[in-house]
Amino acid sequence: MKTRTWLLIATLAALFVFDGVAAQTMHLQGERMFPAFDGWEEQEDGSVKLWFGYFNENWEQEFELPVGPNNHFAVVEVGADPTIEADEAFDVAYDPGQADQGQPTHFYPRRNPFLFTITVPEPEEFGGADTRQVVWTLTANGRTQRVYASLAPNYAINGQSMSTDVGGNHGSTHQDLVTNIPPTLEVEGENERTVRVGESLGLVALSDDPDNYPPRRERRPPRSVEELYRPPRGSVVRSPAGLRLAWMVYRGAAEQVTFLPNQMKTWMDSRMYANSPWSPPYILPQPPEDRRWVSTVSFHEPGEYVLRAVASDGARFSYENVKVRVTR
Repeated sequence: MKTRTWLLIATLAALFVFDGVAAQTMHLQGERMFPAFDGWEEQEDGSVKLWFGYFNENWEQEFELPVGPNNHFAVVEVGADPTIEADEAFDVAYDPGQADQGQPTHFYPRRNPFLFTITVPEPEEFGGADTRQVVWTLTANGRTQRVYASLAPNYAINGQSMSTDVGGNHGSTHQDLVTNIPPTLEVEGENERTVRVGESLGLVALSDDPDNYPPRRERRPPRSVEELYRPPRGSVVRSPAGLRLAWMVYRGAAEQVTFLPNQMKTWMDSRMYANSPWSPPYILPQPPEDRRWVSTVSFHEPGEYVLRAVASDGARFSYENVKVRVTR
């Protein structure tokens, strides 16, 4: 029976396995990309957030997939269609009215977890997996993959499970992570701006960790190659605790965008000295004393871009977008 189980397993189990053949194979391009449903989280107001990310099997290849037949969402009334089995994969037609749910259109390499949410305001009305499902379809390198999101109980997550999925706090599973509060985040200025090609645009983001948890732990630099890189004991690489912030291109051609200073990667690059929190030697820069990150950005081609500020304490994430229209 062709079930959807392999989709979740392929997304999670294939992330960062460093033993056997997998340790010897790094595909730079030409491989698949999987959308990922990272789970649902209940909110204080009774609503539910569906968390999504993706896993790009390639270490170098990035994708531009505008919202359309190759990158679209659909809300499927499973209970109203007798041809659909709730626990099996099924095809989804492209519906322009449902396609855009705020997903990215630029896709970086490797695992990009907990990247965006879709809010379900009335969970009881929405129903379980046998009533209604949210399906994200991606087609990259000619291969189509889908993920099926629902309010099935086994997809419920909290701060602890989110941290575990990203190797937060050096892989800790401490119970206090359950109630961990995500960083505050505010971007100064308008959230829609216009700039000309080649001009610099200022970006100022303010972020802080309200509960200072998980606490930052300073680490000394490695003294040997063996200390620098020790293969992880699990299937997910680890990341240190501590407040960090970086900008990424969420929509638009990232190769046409230059940030100054160069931004820390927001995706799980585990190669040594890869400018990533998941990259050995795992030494985070100190946050600004005033918790005010100042950057500039310039664009090499006209178009519509969405830039995203990503703040994290190493275990949870906060986001703010800035839409930029670039003219000649």
